[in-house]
Amino acid sequence: MTPFKSNDPLHGLTLERILTELVAEHGWRELAERVPIRCFMFDPSIKSSLIFLRKNPWARTKIEQIYVAGKAPR
Repeated sequence: MTPFKSNDPLHGLTLERILTELVAEHGWRELAERVPIRCFMFDPSIKSSLIFLRKNPWARTKIEQIYVAGKAPR
């Protein structure tokens, strides 16, 4: 029997890991330019951003799209 393999590129990733990797790769300033939300622009932190992203699905979707686009094979 073959193990199940998900086609979802975000399968098994937490929002915290996604955000941490994006901040390390792009920085807060670039994320704020791509998704202009206060928690990215003013005194950004992982904690405050996670709270906002969990309460606002539209912002979380944008962050996930940025992550997936960056991980696409080139």
